[in-house]
Amino acid sequence: MTSGTRPRLLVLADPSRDSVAAVLREIEPDLSTWGRTVHLEASTADAPLPDDCEADLAIVVGGDGAVISQARRLIGRNIPLVGVNCGRLGFLAAFDHASLRKFADDVFGGAPPVRDHMVMQVTHESAQGSVTTVAVNDAVVTSGPPYSMIELALSIGSVPGPKMRGDGLIVASPTGSTAHNLSAGGPILGPGVGALVVSPLAPQSLAFRSIVLDAQTGVDLELTRGNEGTMLVLDGQQHSKLSKGDRIAIRRHAQTIPMVTRPDEPFWRILLERMRWAAPPVFR
Repeated sequence: MTSGTRPRLLVLADPSRDSVAAVLREIEPDLSTWGRTVHLEASTADAPLPDDCEADLAIVVGGDGAVISQARRLIGRNIPLVGVNCGRLGFLAAFDHASLRKFADDVFGGAPPVRDHMVMQVTHESAQGSVTTVAVNDAVVTSGPPYSMIELALSIGSVPGPKMRGDGLIVASPTGSTAHNLSAGGPILGPGVGALVVSPLAPQSLAFRSIVLDAQTGVDLELTRGNEGTMLVLDGQQHSKLSKGDRIAIRRHAQTIPMVTRPDEPFWRILLERMRWAAPPVFR
């Protein structure tokens, strides 16, 4: 996309949701002004987009979950995502209709403000074979029913690490560090950090703390004891059953996801205003 040309817009939304349909009705009159709509996709499923679907920008209407699922679909296409929020938090879906209009010249101009988000390549090896997929936020091993304690053996690089006994483990990208990882007591990673954060879920150890790892080296997990319902959950959206002996390798993916940012809302302001990071006590 060059300055002065009207960008080709890929609109990704699920109008069966009332909130999404309402936002679509609001922005549709402006779409012809902002660019040329080349494809309107009604589904938010993980089905691949058509090979001939070329665009300069992808407008994703929905919540953060919709942005994450569409980011997985667009991996490798180098199409910047513009998240239009109709969910609750709007951490990744940073825009609403008013802010999209306000910053239309920036967003739909020749050089929109973009932040590249690191994603993870997750390989699950089992008796059935090997499956490799993508996670934007996190890869979580969760105990599942009957909810007995599970055991995971960790390796970092080629070096065997500790065994984790507890309810599970979270491996999060910088993007996902503010999601399940944060709820489990893990640290927040800045968006430009090339790292993964590993956080245990209810470990049977006072000494097992979160650790930040080089994303290229990554981490390997082996399920040495599990439950009937032990699962690998990617981004809270994709689920795979785990059995004893299954191995999971998590590394930095070769591709990144470009997401258009709001000029008036840098990352640290989002943490302060939306996540209430470091909010002081309420004094009388």
